[in-house]
Amino acid sequence: MAQGSLRKRGNSWYYRFDAATKDGQRQQIEQYGGKTKLEAEKKLRQAIHDYETSGRFFKATSMSAHDYFNYWFDQYVMKELKYNTQLNYRNIIDKYIEPSIGKFRLQAITPAAIQHLVDNLPTDKLAKHTVEIIVTVIKKAFKMAVFPYQYIKEDPALYIMMPRYAEDSEELYRKSREHLKIITMSQFEQIVALTPPFSPFYMPLMISFNTGMRRGEVAGLEWDAVDFDERRILVKQQMIQHEKGKWELATPKTKKSYRSIEIGDQLVRILREQRHRQSENRLKYGKYYTDTNFVCTHENGKPCTPNSIKYEADKIGKEVSFPFNFHSLRHTHATILLENGADYKQIQARLGHSRIATTMDTYAHATREKQRETANIFDNIFSNSSHNA
Repeated sequence: MAQGSLRKRGNSWYYRFDAATKDGQRQQIEQYGGKTKLEAEKKLRQAIHDYETSGRFFKATSMSAHDYFNYWFDQYVMKELKYNTQLNYRNIIDKYIEPSIGKFRLQAITPAAIQHLVDNLPTDKLAKHTVEIIVTVIKKAFKMAVFPYQYIKEDPALYIMMPRYAEDSEELYRKSREHLKIITMSQFEQIVALTPPFSPFYMPLMISFNTGMRRGEVAGLEWDAVDFDERRILVKQQMIQHEKGKWELATPKTKKSYRSIEIGDQLVRILREQRHRQSENRLKYGKYYTDTNFVCTHENGKPCTPNSIKYEADKIGKEVSFPFNFHSLRHTHATILLENGADYKQIQARLGHSRIATTMDTYAHATREKQRETANIFDNIFSNSSHNA
């Protein structure tokens, strides 16, 4: 057992205890214990216990939360996570975490300070899923500050509570559909009218509307992942956009994102027409044709990248009179399925969500027709019962 002692300097008490020898030389750890001898004795006992039981002694650090989150970003996020996630986490740190707690010492941040950060997020502008991601970033960073980095002894983010979201108002229903930019079939037909088959946006539009695939998944779709006989698309990669027009093919977003999506006759027909169109363009452009295996290409064969798809979608969004972006197609696909009888488990698998809670939280308030149908079930039972005979 390590031996300890106390001594007073001026009006303060300090404790000291023996650590393991190094190169045969005695080592001691000395720290500020407090203003009273009793306080210093208590801290000495705790320090010796921690050192003997875990091999760790936590020395107070002057590192700010700003410096720590930058360190965590460089050492963990940049090395372990995908490019798009890196961009998302960087934005969360800079926009939400840094302004709230960045100036404080990491060691001094309390659970109350972190809860205050979360409670003051602009939930009227942020989707519940976005807030969940912000909380995930906070929790992961502080958990790693305890271990493996050992900058703090206890995790102040362990018991963060999510802000409350209203569950049953008409206003929430309206805002939910507006936030997700869900479109009607009539609005989809307006978009199709602005997008002829030779447009580089036509295939991404049709594929995402019919499958709910993400933008990177659509851009990364190759012909060997399209099974015409079985009528399905295998999602096994995504295209990730980098700066200055550069891109790369990478694994899907999560393990659940690897999936097989059944497709209908209409999309099969559209895909066959696209393959035929590519063959004609290959002859038309000759040596100037960029020969790839991608499904979504420009007329000269160059692949449609995530950025080029976003550009085309944003251009459409400026021409129509309703809110629209490319992700609208994914949300609309899921909503149409729900409103026509599909269950959440089927939609989770089709969209490639890691958790069914994500599917339920995202679309639960966007499907008023299904809610009305559920209520009507009981109305019909009640009206046909002997009670009303």
